[in-house]
Amino acid sequence: MKRTITLICMALLTALSVFTVSCAKKDAGAAAAARSGEKLTLWVYDNGRLEVLTALGRKFQAEYGVAVEVSLVDLGQIRNQFLLSQGGAECADIAIIPHDNLGPLVENSAVLEINPGAKGDSFTAPSLEGFTYNGKLYGLPLAVENIGFFYNTSLVPEPPETWDEAVAMTERLIKAGKVERMLGLADAHYNAYPVYDSFGGAVFGKKADGSLDGKRILVDGPGFVAALDFLTAQVRNKLIPETIDWDASHVLFESGKAPFVCTGPWALNRFKTAGVPYAIGAFPAAKKGGPPGNPFLGVQGMIVSAASPRRLLAQSFAVDFIATEENMTALYQAEQRPSAWKSIFENAADDDAAGFNKAGAHAVPMPSIPEMGYVWDAWTAAAALSFAGDKSPAEALQNAKAQIESMIP
Repeated sequence: MKRTITLICMALLTALSVFTVSCAKKDAGAAAAARSGEKLTLWVYDNGRLEVLTALGRKFQAEYGVAVEVSLVDLGQIRNQFLLSQGGAECADIAIIPHDNLGPLVENSAVLEINPGAKGDSFTAPSLEGFTYNGKLYGLPLAVENIGFFYNTSLVPEPPETWDEAVAMTERLIKAGKVERMLGLADAHYNAYPVYDSFGGAVFGKKADGSLDGKRILVDGPGFVAALDFLTAQVRNKLIPETIDWDASHVLFESGKAPFVCTGPWALNRFKTAGVPYAIGAFPAAKKGGPPGNPFLGVQGMIVSAASPRRLLAQSFAVDFIATEENMTALYQAEQRPSAWKSIFENAADDDAAGFNKAGAHAVPMPSIPEMGYVWDAWTAAAALSFAGDKSPAEALQNAKAQIESMIP
């Protein structure tokens, strides 16, 4: 199969002479000689994909004649080097990051806008949205992750359609002496977000172009208030513990003392070890016939340093080489987070993967704008004040909004 690669634009950004290389796979050696010394650097922050990306780097070199050096680098260092460097040896050409780290990088012109061309249709819409900032795409999505709604299948054969049904099921189970709680809260924001979303809550408003407006804080809106009112009522009813604790919430579920838990794929091993029978589904709705709650979506993807002298070659590595069914499948098989590649995402055969995909089919990308950094603590404090009865849900969230706004520059 003939593979033609035009590298004229790439070569203009390097010290090499301008030339065009066209080669089939059998001509890879000649291409390598023509591009002698050319090398891309790729940083990854977790080791789950390190081996497969190293193998893909060798494949890229064999096919395109360009070496790819893959290194494991702390996420904080990746952010700092992309922000501080000017594309020198201190910074990689390409890096993999979670999308919620994107905002400061874009604001400081540290990353290159990505143009996936026709391949954009091969990615799930939420994954592209995650790496979209102010209407432009700044990363090539690789994988997504979200929490799911776990239910104990020996206690609840069919999952509830609404949160009120979840309450009613739990009350019957408590009366029968089978459980003690409905669920525990691992935190008051990320793992609880599907409740807020189901009631119509949103953290930020949007600009005319659909991008998030960091100056429009909506945590005191009616959807947020209704959700916190629901959660607070269940704390009062002792269906949800007042104490917010990640481990305790999981212990309740895996010990059979709660029929439900909101958590992610990181909990699978402990649930399997505990032997608790479970299934994963969509989150309940706020009312019968209403939309299910959506979790936050995390997207992991490739960014390209805007200061790299090899930035167009780096973008070609991402868009032309990585973004294929074959190579995206290799990445998925290496670390089975749901793929950002639409066909792989939709055809997940594993029950757990299919459950997370169902829960996250319309997941809300975690806000990547800098203002989100001021939200988490205020949100946590509002829930604590409401659960303790120190303030009403509306008052607690009004306080949270004021606190967030006071910190935004």
